Amino acid sequence: MLVSTLWRPHLHLPVTLQLTKGNEKTKTGPVHCVSYSSGIGQYILTGGSDRKITLTNPTTATPLQSYTSHGYEVLSLSISPDNSTFASVGGDKLVFYWDVTTAKTLRRFEGHYSRINTVTHNDDASILISGSYDATVRLWDLKSQSRKAVQVLEDAKDSVTSVCARGCEVLVGSVDGRVRNYDVRMGRCFVDLVGWPVTCVSITGDGNALLVGALDGGIRLMDKLNGGLLQSYRGHVNANYRIRSCFGDAEKYVITGSEDGWIWVYDLLEGKVVEKLKGHGGKVVTCVAYNPGGRKQMVSSGTDGTVIVWGE
Repeated sequence: MLVSTLWRPHLHLPVTLQLTKGNEKTKTGPVHCVSYSSGIGQYILTGGSDRKITLTNPTTATPLQSYTSHGYEVLSLSISPDNSTFASVGGDKLVFYWDVTTAKTLRRFEGHYSRINTVTHNDDASILISGSYDATVRLWDLKSQSRKAVQVLEDAKDSVTSVCARGCEVLVGSVDGRVRNYDVRMGRCFVDLVGWPVTCVSITGDGNALLVGALDGGIRLMDKLNGGLLQSYRGHVNANYRIRSCFGDAEKYVITGSEDGWIWVYDLLEGKVVEKLKGHGGKVVTCVAYNPGGRKQMVSSGTDGTVIVWGE
C-alpha cells in the first residue's frame, strides 16, 4: 500500500522540542506518551524516559512549559477537562498532580508498590484512577486532602496496562488477558476474556463499545454489554510493546502505531486498512493521539525519541 498523500508529517519534534526539519538531533530516549489538551486540542503534553514532561504548541513546535519532578521515566498522562491541571505517572510509584500554569505539583499520591503504567480522570475530574505493575487499580479523591486511595481494585492477576472511565464505570486492561468493567457505584465487576496481554482500552463516545489492543497483534472492537466481537483490525505489528491506539476523525477510524515504525489507519466499521504512514525511523511507535477539537491532525511518539505531528 502506498504511503498516504493526504497525511504529511507536519513537524518532527524530538523530546527536547526543537524542530528537527528532517535533521538528526541528539535523542534523549523513548517518548512513551503524548496527549492533546482537552477541548480544541490546542496543546500537547509529552513524557518519556528523560523524566520530563513538556507542554508544546503542536502547530508551531513552540515549547511552553516543562515539568520536572519525576525521578524516573514518565509512562502516562491525563489532562483535566478544563486544562488547568494534569496527572502523570511512571517509575516513581507515585501519582503526580500538576498545575499547568505554575508547573508545580499540587499533590502526590502514594500507595502503589511498583511502577504505575496508566492514569486517567473520571468525567468530572474529581477522581484520578491509576493502574500499576503491582496488578492493582487505585482511585484517588482530588477533593480530599488525603494522599491515600479511596478505593483499591485488586482483581487483576498481572500488571494493569490501561484504564479508562465513563460515568460510574472503570474499564481496566491487564497483562492477564482480561478486560474488567467495574461499576464502582454498585460494586460489580464484569470480565471479558481476550486471551492475550491487553495493552490498551478505550471506550466509544456513546459508551456502547470498547477498543481493545493486545499483544497478538490485533485490535478488537468489543460490545461492552456482552463482550461480543464487533470488528477486528490486523496488519500492524504488536507483539512485545505497549502501543496505545485511538479513535480518529469522530470515530470514523481506528489508528495505531506499530513496532516496525508504521502508523496504521483502519476503517472503524469495515476493519480495512485505509492508510499507512511511515515515521520514527522504523522504530516502535509507542502512542498515537488524535486532535479532539475537529482538526484533521494527530500526533505520534516513538522509541526514536521524537514526536511527529501529522496533518494540519
